[in-house]
Amino acid sequence: MTTGTTSTAGEPPLFGPQGQFGAFFDDPRWALALIRATVLEAAHPQVGAALADNSVFVTHPWRRLRNTLLSLRRMFDADPAVREREAARLNRLHARMNGSDSRERPYDAMDRSTRAWVVATLFEATVTMCRWGGQPLDQDTMERMYAEYRGFLAALDGDAAALPEDLNEFWRYFDRVVEEELENTEAARIILYRLFDHLPAPALLASAPTLWAAGRAVVGPLLGAITVASLPEAYRRKAGLPEMPGASTLMQGAYFAAGLARFLPEGWINAETIIDTLSLSPDSDDPRARTVAALAARVKRASALLRLLTPISEDSAPATPTGKNRRTAEEFFRHVLDQTGDGHLDWPDLAAMARELATRLDLDEPEETRLYDAFAAWWRELQAALDTDGDGRISAGEYAAAVPSLAGPALIRVAEVLFDATDKDGNGVIDATEHRALFRTAFHRDLTTTDATYSRSAFVGDFLSFMAGNRTNTPYDPLFSDA
Repeated sequence: MTTGTTSTAGEPPLFGPQGQFGAFFDDPRWALALIRATVLEAAHPQVGAALADNSVFVTHPWRRLRNTLLSLRRMFDADPAVREREAARLNRLHARMNGSDSRERPYDAMDRSTRAWVVATLFEATVTMCRWGGQPLDQDTMERMYAEYRGFLAALDGDAAALPEDLNEFWRYFDRVVEEELENTEAARIILYRLFDHLPAPALLASAPTLWAAGRAVVGPLLGAITVASLPEAYRRKAGLPEMPGASTLMQGAYFAAGLARFLPEGWINAETIIDTLSLSPDSDDPRARTVAALAARVKRASALLRLLTPISEDSAPATPTGKNRRTAEEFFRHVLDQTGDGHLDWPDLAAMARELATRLDLDEPEETRLYDAFAAWWRELQAALDTDGDGRISAGEYAAAVPSLAGPALIRVAEVLFDATDKDGNGVIDATEHRALFRTAFHRDLTTTDATYSRSAFVGDFLSFMAGNRTNTPYDPLFSDA
């Protein structure tokens, strides 16, 4: 078996629509398999520590899912240039993630064996979902799929040596890692015991918190039970995960039922379209958002009834308005600044903002570095102004006591770098097309000038106003605050 990106004569190419990954990308079973793979990734001490310190998967799971699907689509694209560009972006992202876990063990997202494990979980989960879904893969198909995933790893690391070359040896490798290296990490526990119970509504459904809370109260425990039952027995035993009676049957039934969707006409299910739709702002001018808004109005009476029957948790309750288009310092801190959801503002929160902007803009290395450097300078400025107890992070109280300090020179520099990255033609103004390229949704709301353009000063002013927490309902809300 080879790890290259070409195929032998008469065989379909490893990458692109004819590849095995492309055949399963829109398969509903993959949603269940991806959750399983994520838990197995998070159970690795190195991955778990990186997720706990840097990821927004708890506070912004829908954003994380959208970006993951986009990245996977690029990494398995038929065009080698697309794969190489995405691999370079991922390597830059991972190079910024290192530190120590709660037991003072160092972690590094560029560690080759750790990255190999992430790729291994994706492959194993895909094979497993097909078996449970009543469509087990034959040996030749598994061999070709494994070659694709090794090619994925080779694009990241330069070679795929960290994964066994032989497929039979892979299964021994997978079992060994599960038995000897996986742990009951904090990140794995968060996914299994917190994420499903507190999953925030996607942007499009945020206006119906009662219905979302009611649906989540039913589906959340089922997803948790299905995920636990799907994990390898060796890991369940090691982590002390209880399996509910009948959970194994429920899990296999869920995979089988989802697998029936493969009989639907081609194109009826498109993962990217579904995620993009859920990410739309409710007041977007997109026809899909208007349709959902109309449906929401029709179920308003049902929401009122459910509100009487189902308590709304704090994370799903709508914020109490404090004035027209204004929010409290606490609301802004929780929904915008605290990207990782740990209750404090520190560098990983601002890095998450920079990462999201760089991803949306698809920046090349020089522009991406400028953006990260600008956010790093802003963090140093915030530390000097707001970190009054010197613990290296900023609490909600410290922030609320000195909100005006947010809009300092470093934040202005962030806005200017963002403006330069958005102004693709370099003419000193951002037109409607460039604006949409930045925000992807709800862009028209703040294009208030008659010629539908943004000058540098207007752009910087609006960005500073948003980052100071002065206004809501801006195009930045879907970017930073929506889940």
